[in-house]
Amino acid sequence: MNSRAADTPHPFALGREIYEVSRTIRRNFDRRARSMGFTQAQWTVLLHLDKNEGISQAGLADIVEMQPISLARILDRMESAGLIERRPDPDDRRAIQLFLTPQAGPILKILHKLADEVRAIAYRGLDEADIARAVAFLQRVRMNFGTPDATAEAALAAPSARQTSRS
Repeated sequence: MNSRAADTPHPFALGREIYEVSRTIRRNFDRRARSMGFTQAQWTVLLHLDKNEGISQAGLADIVEMQPISLARILDRMESAGLIERRPDPDDRRAIQLFLTPQAGPILKILHKLADEVRAIAYRGLDEADIARAVAFLQRVRMNFGTPDATAEAALAAPSARQTSRS
């Protein structure tokens, strides 16, 4: 028999809902983008590159959570289509920086329009205060895991905090 009260959510309910909402939004966007001829990998790369022009291939692979060799193939096709340009990094002759070309502009407008449509569906029935509270809540949950800098700072601060509590 379950010892939790009937109205107590399952311990994994929050994580499952976050995952399912993210997946639902991504699938909805993907379905719309596919109908316009874009694969999930292509639109993901374009949207992230739009926010991070000049990034290295390795940096972009990390952001989009893709193996560098898989990303390189996608970038090859996008470069052939005239959507991106690879340029040598002026500070590191071994690295390549990625930039969008002017031909990517109209495609990005379409992708941003699709994103606005999906966002409108996702936010249906919510007011600005609901959205602000949800975003703040999820940011707090994410920050509980810290960033590399926050984690390092917490680890450095931990011994002094333990010493203080023993005093």
